[in-house]
Amino acid sequence: MTVLTSVLLLSWILLATSAEAANFADGVNAFERKDYSSAYRQWKTLAELGDADAQNNLGWLYQHGHGVIRNLELAAAWYRRAARQNHAAAQTNLGLMYENGWGLTRDYRLAARWYGIAARSGDAAAQNHLGTLYQDGLGVRQDTAIAVSWYRLAAAQGNAHAQFNLGTSYQLGRGVGRDSAKAVDWLRQAAAQNHAAAQFNLGWIYENGRGVSADETAALQWYRRAAANGSARARVNLGMRYEQGLGVPRDSRTALDWYRQAAAQRNSTALYRLGKMYQTGDGVVRDFATAVTWFRAAAESGHAMAQSSLGAMYSRGLGVSQDHISAVMWYRAAAQKAYAPAQFNLGAKYANGEGVERDYLRAHMWWDIAAANGSKNAGYSRDDIETRMTPLQIERARGLARQCLASNYRDC
Repeated sequence: MTVLTSVLLLSWILLATSAEAANFADGVNAFERKDYSSAYRQWKTLAELGDADAQNNLGWLYQHGHGVIRNLELAAAWYRRAARQNHAAAQTNLGLMYENGWGLTRDYRLAARWYGIAARSGDAAAQNHLGTLYQDGLGVRQDTAIAVSWYRLAAAQGNAHAQFNLGTSYQLGRGVGRDSAKAVDWLRQAAAQNHAAAQFNLGWIYENGRGVSADETAALQWYRRAAANGSARARVNLGMRYEQGLGVPRDSRTALDWYRQAAAQRNSTALYRLGKMYQTGDGVVRDFATAVTWFRAAAESGHAMAQSSLGAMYSRGLGVSQDHISAVMWYRAAAQKAYAPAQFNLGAKYANGEGVERDYLRAHMWWDIAAANGSKNAGYSRDDIETRMTPLQIERARGLARQCLASNYRDC
């Protein structure tokens, strides 16, 4: 959200006394040179006198902690005072506060209300945000066609986020007929404004030839632009390309650099890939303890492959003391995300009585599920353990597998 616009500033100056206009302009100048304390002092007096522009700007300073101690409650209060004076940017900002629960109890219906007021007055940011609420059914009845109509209005005003959302809607056929050419057109407009997600999507489109001729060079260029603009997904994509030599010469050190940049953004795939590289010694000195550190960071964020890998490290005592109970815990976390290798390993723990009591029924259950999810080894293990089970036990194990799947892994 931009704090000031030239239209708002000009309008305020035309209506204000020369002294008040000078004070407001002084605040703008201070803000632009990042002297936020001075900007706060200039705007605070005007805000208390009831000026909506100054109230909105004061809210922004409190929201971001510039020139003042960050205080989301005060930010919301100043936005509200400006919003009640029909200040569209403040109405949008207040909607954001409600949508995200910043300084206020999260309330999607009130977010939609404030976005709606600003959107109907023509505020592009509000139109885009209202579109996302309709897309996801938050605070309003879900209606992707209405979402697209709001995106279209905002996109026509040049709002990059709306252009991205509209392009993605055409790309997915969400709320509008699938149209790859229109998707590319809108994504290009957003990408031209350095919208990183749009640049990433264009990379994917060129890589896969959707609506354009497949062009690996163009795909790589878009991924690089997205990465330069902070896209963690693009950085991971580039890391994997260099790690595997896909469209670029294989270069493990460059892969590590891209993964580290994405890992600094807490991207779970990057954290996991760093763990794998330290586990295998690809581009770095092999270091199981460091691998465990990266696996754990990814696993704690819910990455199934990392959870399974961490379970394997505990199971084998690599980089950590061997601990079958911890291994079972991490295998189970990944297994409940339908990750077949973890399901296979969890079945083996039950079959061998490692970290859990030996239980052929549970072993059969997990191997049966893993086989259904594509693990050939699990199918072989399941068939083998059946030779040590009675027909009744086999039927019970199959029933447990059906129950587990029917509960979406909650009752396993």
